[in-house]
Amino acid sequence: MNTTDTFRRTKIICTLGPATESEEMLEQLIRSGADVIRLNMAHAKHDWTRGVIRRIRAVSQRIGRDVAIMMDIKGPEIRTGDVATPMELKAGEIFDFTVKPGGQGSEEVRSVDVNYKDLVKDITVGDTVLVDNGLLRLEVLAKDEARIRCRVLIPGELKSRRHINLPGVKVNLPSFTEKDRADSTVGIEEGIDFLALSFVREAADIELLRAFLAEKKSKVRIIAKIEDQSAIANLAEIVQACDGLMVARGDLGIECPFEELPVIQRRAVNACLAQGRPVIIATHMLESMITQPVPTRAEITDVANAVFEQADCVMLSGETTIGKYPIECVKMLDTIARRIEQEDGKDRRLAANFTGERMKVLHSAVVLANELPHAKLLTFTRHGFMAQGLALLRPTHSPILAFTPSIEVYRQLRLLRAVEPFLMPLASEPNETIENAISVLRREGRVSAGDRIVIATDILAQDRLVDSVQLRTVR
Repeated sequence: MNTTDTFRRTKIICTLGPATESEEMLEQLIRSGADVIRLNMAHAKHDWTRGVIRRIRAVSQRIGRDVAIMMDIKGPEIRTGDVATPMELKAGEIFDFTVKPGGQGSEEVRSVDVNYKDLVKDITVGDTVLVDNGLLRLEVLAKDEARIRCRVLIPGELKSRRHINLPGVKVNLPSFTEKDRADSTVGIEEGIDFLALSFVREAADIELLRAFLAEKKSKVRIIAKIEDQSAIANLAEIVQACDGLMVARGDLGIECPFEELPVIQRRAVNACLAQGRPVIIATHMLESMITQPVPTRAEITDVANAVFEQADCVMLSGETTIGKYPIECVKMLDTIARRIEQEDGKDRRLAANFTGERMKVLHSAVVLANELPHAKLLTFTRHGFMAQGLALLRPTHSPILAFTPSIEVYRQLRLLRAVEPFLMPLASEPNETIENAISVLRREGRVSAGDRIVIATDILAQDRLVDSVQLRTVR
């Protein structure tokens, strides 16, 4: 019996919202193949957050499939204030953004407040201001301490609390805000697995969050979201500093020229593969399925490209928070990924830099598995390193069956491409651990008699543990 065909390498992240937060919908999401559940904290209240995390854990336990939970914290954000009624801005109109009380525009010039009072210090004449995901575009003409005067270049309707993007402008907002601190504390208390930090601009932003996690004695992994031009300029140092990277194409597509977006995505994936970090492709993957039961042909190709590029995860946002077809979206990603993975491997890049001796051992295990049709990789890990190392080497066809005694590590392994985690205590004698694992795999239908298993683990040799690669045939 060949069980390889039942396996999907690319992981699926689903964002929870009104369409999916019920127990019934959560169960369907997880059964349909969601590996990680994302909580977007931009508008989430703490009592909702605690309740929903406990609900995810309860449903996971009941159906026997533990998923990881990622909290996506808001980060620094510039927004417009409230407007009594939507304002229709006309092309060529002069318009003010006001940053101080009493800085309102005159009768001739309409205005809106902005939530960031130091905006006037960061912005210069000639800069572009994009509002509401770039639907409105303005050019800065002049500024004083109370207001920024602009000309409308692309007209449209301005509503309350719209997001502002400033392409190429270095904004001096803190990367980890008081709201982020409060939200993260709730997440840590409830046992989340990943924290996604929004608008990461440099490695120092990640170190700030890491210091906070150390203070809280938390082992939560940090996902850096790259969303502006500063992040692209500092990509190498950001990848090195984080535990995983999210290519957040929503704001990135506003902050950077459209035609640069595919180039940035590919560069980010390659940087992660080279430096040994998992990578997530996010935003607009199946956007049309928020309202339609089938995706566009272009969306299918977009998802396929992320799989061809060997990203660890693809992510759903609005599709599963407010969409009409959340379960169909998960099934669609699952179907596309499985089909593209059958093609995968014909144009394979070398995944990671083999610096340490252990990585060289893992590399030899992957080379051996690649040579054996239908072989599986088996490893044991207390902290996730062995499984992550194998995942980074992108085995051609073999699933990575990773056994860990830690529930935290088990959930964090859900993020890694081609890794299927199993929870099991590790025996003091390595051979006993291997036999126990093979028994579990037989019971779960993951291996059967005659299957070949490449084992990357440590073995006892003259009273010390040494890294080894073994080849076994299931009896």
